Amino acid sequence: MSGSGYGIAVYLVYAAVAVGLTVWLARTLFRSGAIFLQDVFSDRPGLAEAVNRLLVVGFYMLNLGYALYIIRTDTSLDAFGAVRTLVNRLALLLVTLAVIHFVNVGLFWKIRSRGEERHLPPPIAPQVVIPPTNS
Repeated sequence: MSGSGYGIAVYLVYAAVAVGLTVWLARTLFRSGAIFLQDVFSDRPGLAEAVNRLLVVGFYMLNLGYALYIIRTDTSLDAFGAVRTLVNRLALLLVTLAVIHFVNVGLFWKIRSRGEERHLPPPIAPQVVIPPTNS
C-alpha cells in the first residue's frame, strides 16, 4: 500500500469509529438523560422530551464537528505512522467525548437539583429570639 493509501485508510477507519462512538454515546445519554429530565419536568412531559432531544442534537453537532476537525493528517504516512496517527486521534476524541459526557451529566444533575429546590417547603421564621449577651 502506498503512503497516500495509509492516509486514506486512517481517514476511513477514524471516521467510522468516531461516528460509531458518537452515536453510541448520544443514544446512551438520550435514554439515561430522559429519566432525569422527566423527573425535573414531571408537570410538563413534552418539555422534558424536547429538552432531551435538543441536548442530543447539540451533542451530535459538537462531537462530530470536533471529530472531523481533529482528523487532519499527513497523506504520506507509512504503516506505523498511520497506526500512530489513528490511535492518537482516537485517544484525543475519546478524552473529549468523556469531558463532554461529564459536562452533560453535570448539566442534567444541575437541572434536576433546581427542580428539587422548587419543591422544598419555604423556610420557617424563627420562633424565639435570643437576645445577645453582654460579656
